[in-house]
Amino acid sequence: MIHVTRLNHTPVVLNSDLIEQIETTPDTVISLTTGQKIMVLESTEEIIDRVRLFRQSILSIQDCSHGQRKD
Repeated sequence: MIHVTRLNHTPVVLNSDLIEQIETTPDTVISLTTGQKIMVLESTEEIIDRVRLFRQSILSIQDCSHGQRKD
């Protein structure tokens, strides 16, 4: 899940797994696999960075849990 801001400054938490594409037209438009489109204040690069950080956080949690020893 990532935090984004609609053009009317309303915060939204978005399931990043539903992102199909991101367009800059000049506003940033996120198209979801559900067919919904969301116009946001963040740039395409910011959204990509947020998705990357979110997924890295999930992978690092998984790595930690698999690396623990159970004696």
